[in-house]
Amino acid sequence: MKTTWLFLMVFPHLILSIVFAQSGIDKLMNWNSNLSWIRGHFANSPLNRASKWLLIMLTGLETLGGVLGLIGVGLALAFDFQGAAATALEFSLLILGLALTGLMIGQRMAKDYAGAANLVGYCLLLGMSFLFITLVQDL
Repeated sequence: MKTTWLFLMVFPHLILSIVFAQSGIDKLMNWNSNLSWIRGHFANSPLNRASKWLLIMLTGLETLGGVLGLIGVGLALAFDFQGAAATALEFSLLILGLALTGLMIGQRMAKDYAGAANLVGYCLLLGMSFLFITLVQDL
């Protein structure tokens, strides 16, 4: 595979994986402060009572999606774009897409429009990553 295509496939995915793996691990390491922040953030929204469960789900999605993405990137770099790498990368993107969707819904329901707008860049990067993975598979 040409180096350019490998870079286009791996780089956006690497950025997403690092961001979400770090975010999920941070939530695990600083659980109480994150839960306190989430409860305050959603204090005036319909999600207030579900804050703990939403944090559990978000932490799981971010951590799993990010770590699986890092594994997929490693496999893609080590073995080119073979079956296991493609599968790991695609599942990672699906999981991260769910996390981003949950984050977007939460930000909008909390009326944090600036926070929701900040997520758009990650959504675009996720879409680019899906596009490049699809293009690389077709080569």
